[in-house]
Amino acid sequence: MRGLFRAMLIIVAVGAAQAALTLRAGAQTLETFFKAQPFTIVVGYPPGAGYDLYARLIARHIGQYLPGTPNVIVQNMPGAGSLASANHLYTSAKADGSVIGTFSRGITMLPIIDSVGVRYDPLKFGWIGSPSSEVSLALSWHTSPIKTFDDLRTKGMTVAASGPGSDGNIYGRVLNAILGTKLKIVPGYQGSADTLLAIERGEVDGSASVSYASLITAKKDWLDDKKVTILAQHTLKARPDLKGVPVILDFAKTLDDRRVLELIFSRQSIGYPYAAPPGIPADRLAAIRKAFDATMQDKEFLAESAKSGVLIDGVTGQEIDDIIKRIYASPPEIIERAKAAMQPNQ
Repeated sequence: MRGLFRAMLIIVAVGAAQAALTLRAGAQTLETFFKAQPFTIVVGYPPGAGYDLYARLIARHIGQYLPGTPNVIVQNMPGAGSLASANHLYTSAKADGSVIGTFSRGITMLPIIDSVGVRYDPLKFGWIGSPSSEVSLALSWHTSPIKTFDDLRTKGMTVAASGPGSDGNIYGRVLNAILGTKLKIVPGYQGSADTLLAIERGEVDGSASVSYASLITAKKDWLDDKKVTILAQHTLKARPDLKGVPVILDFAKTLDDRRVLELIFSRQSIGYPYAAPPGIPADRLAAIRKAFDATMQDKEFLAESAKSGVLIDGVTGQEIDDIIKRIYASPPEIIERAKAAMQPNQ
């Protein structure tokens, strides 16, 4: 019996030692992996866009919080309102933890809107976080006769937009379908910088959706000098610094209309999402999430963000994951109305 007991103790001891070695090796492997190569952030928009600005700010700080402190590079991959970058991240990017991406929050809902060209499943991305939730604005240029949201219903307005998954495109369709506006959407612009330039040049009268964060960064003088009229804010909760500007939910005429708008505009809480390809090792995804969250609290990062004029109110990867799951678990009749509202040619 003593021999058997001794043998069992040896087996347990060997098992414990192997487990300890495995844990140490795993920790070492994690650091070695990130240190061995650059950490790449793929941005679905051209340089100068709001998503690009956030990505470059994050790139300058997140490396210190990743195991092995790798070099961090930003790769711009514009196309189809960032659909190209989302497809790339899902189907072609290395699923090893060395590549993450950021693309339009609208990309998260595109599969239930218009699946043409979609080659990803939002439920399978490894969601990392967002530097900020978002408020978008429906606005008109100061020379336009459009001065109130009701004018959009009676007079209509020509608005600039980018790809099919962009806010400007989708929100314009929603306003037409659910709230009875008469927006003429002009697609094809490459990111927010181009759409703002189109407004300034008079190519269009305004926009169905301009990022508030992008606006105060790139065109703060528009607000200061009243060069634009803000017609509505697209969010579930009004911003304190936009007093007097109605929230889009205020224009819903029925409870079902409001539920559809809540489903559609819930993605505003996602803001500027960052994701990893599906299937990356769980420990690497956890490390990236941890580094991202730490960056959102970093004093130098916050100081630089404030100087750049961008908004920071960090959204975690788990919060984004929960929002995505909630969107896709909505009642079928609400999803169908939302889907119909966001379809092209409304």
